[in-house]
Amino acid sequence: MKTPDFWFESGSLAATLLSPVSALFDAAGRFARAAAQTQKTDATIICVGNLVAGGAGKTPTAIALSRLLHDREHAFLTRGYGGREPGPLLVDPDLHTAHNVGDEALLLAQAAPTYVARHRPAGAKAIAASGADIVIMDDGFQNPSLVKDISFLVVDGMTGFGNGRVIPAGPLRETVPNGLQRADAIVLIGEDRFDIRGRIGGQLPVFEARLIPTAEADKLAGRRVLAFAGIGRPQKFFDTLTGMGCEIAAQYPFQDHHPYRAKQIKKLLEAAATLDATPVTTEKDHLRLPDEFRPLVKTLPVELHWNDPSAIAAFLAAALA
Repeated sequence: MKTPDFWFESGSLAATLLSPVSALFDAAGRFARAAAQTQKTDATIICVGNLVAGGAGKTPTAIALSRLLHDREHAFLTRGYGGREPGPLLVDPDLHTAHNVGDEALLLAQAAPTYVARHRPAGAKAIAASGADIVIMDDGFQNPSLVKDISFLVVDGMTGFGNGRVIPAGPLRETVPNGLQRADAIVLIGEDRFDIRGRIGGQLPVFEARLIPTAEADKLAGRRVLAFAGIGRPQKFFDTLTGMGCEIAAQYPFQDHHPYRAKQIKKLLEAAATLDATPVTTEKDHLRLPDEFRPLVKTLPVELHWNDPSAIAAFLAAALA
């Protein structure tokens, strides 16, 4: 689904008209969480979630937490959105594709062992059986099937909580107060344009971070590019390219997890050739391209960097202790 513009506008008529449906959506979510039979596993569950639909930076945050746990046996758990495998399944990047396990699982598997499982308790049990004692769960904050020991809420500082309304009137999966009650900490990515830290009001620790292009991405700096992305907020990707000094000759936003077809990629490559521009996309999008086109499209790899690495490391160590 493409993110509606009115989700990030105040006083929208569309949002007002959809408010009754939002109330039903929120009530259904609260009922499902209250009625669910939550399971506990032997492994410690670290959940990396968010309150809004679409991308907030959960996967880069999960990978950054993995780097902090380099000396502990751990593995990632993800639903495998966009993939057809129900799991539990250990992801093999040499064998599986985004069509099998989803793009996020392939990215996570580059950092640590990764399991996909639509039934998360089964996935967590498979990880515990493998010998890992820590599970980093990418998404699933609203999923009540598994007891979480530590829950991080990731917030994009550039968009905050949108218009503050629940789906479909706004981007929220649940109300902010309800979400904060179940969270242990906030990961705030980028400039805090909506005073998220102030809104939290000391309820939870806030760890600030930023997404930074890797050294590999420096090869794109200053280039004339044709950019395309099918992520939660494609404009963030386009803005990053501009901030690197790239000249964007054309940009094509697609819906999140967009399934690229050969015919479509051919047209994008033809347009790039006509504009004398380098075709570039995100790492997640690149994993969804047909195999024969991947060598022809550049990627913009990014990493999450903590503003205060010692603070998040100390919090994690204390929570795990």
